[in-house]
Amino acid sequence: MRNMLAVESIGKTFNPGGVNERVAIQEISLQMEPGEVVTIIGGNGAGKSTLLNAIAGVIDIDRGRIILDNQEIHCQPEHVRAGYAGRVFQDPMMGTAASMTIEENLSMALRRGQRRRLCRGVTRNDRQLFQERLELLDLGLENRLPSKVGLLSGGQRQALTLLMATIAAPRLLLLDEHTAALDPKTAAKVLELTRTIVEENKLTTMMVTHNMEQALSFGTRTLMLHEGRVLIDISGSQRENTRVSDLLAMFEQASGKALENDRMLLAT
Repeated sequence: MRNMLAVESIGKTFNPGGVNERVAIQEISLQMEPGEVVTIIGGNGAGKSTLLNAIAGVIDIDRGRIILDNQEIHCQPEHVRAGYAGRVFQDPMMGTAASMTIEENLSMALRRGQRRRLCRGVTRNDRQLFQERLELLDLGLENRLPSKVGLLSGGQRQALTLLMATIAAPRLLLLDEHTAALDPKTAAKVLELTRTIVEENKLTTMMVTHNMEQALSFGTRTLMLHEGRVLIDISGSQRENTRVSDLLAMFEQASGKALENDRMLLAT
């Protein structure tokens, strides 16, 4: 089976040559097949968000290639990649326009990547589709299409952002700790919604998380990054039989030191 996404020996250094020089990514390479769901974990500064930013086009890479469906995309600007890559951020306030209504936000998401045309922004068919999708969230938003998004709670906005990121069936879905800023109950609901949407639409997905249990239970494959490199890459039966304690032991063996990240340890 061909690889849908290929990251080939990419590297990124911020502020090169300066006193604040920081090597964020060192020679990361990975391949993903269509429909594969990869969770990514690692300590602060491991390169998790930098990797997603590089794929999404938020930052330019210094070297290497990023290939999606046999097309090199690392030279494409962010707005072009946004046409086929959906993304949900950690901050629930990002990803939606607070001053616009729910239906206006969804309409923009539905037409992401399409050529702009002079026509009514939201059609009757659009509203029917939006109501059907919003009902799946079980948050009562299907009855609030004309409401401003700024009036929604953080959990409601994050669930809406997830729906917006997937409503146009993106070729790639990028989730950057998208449940981390939510309370435990809301986070569990948003994660379950994510699982349902990803599985039903067979979306090729990369999900960054700080929760090691989540990293092992969600998706089909788990990567652990450390100092800008892929330190651990497990899938299949090996991943199914791996527990958090095993993951910690694997990290210590591969890196030569114990994991010292309170946020990750407390989330287990």
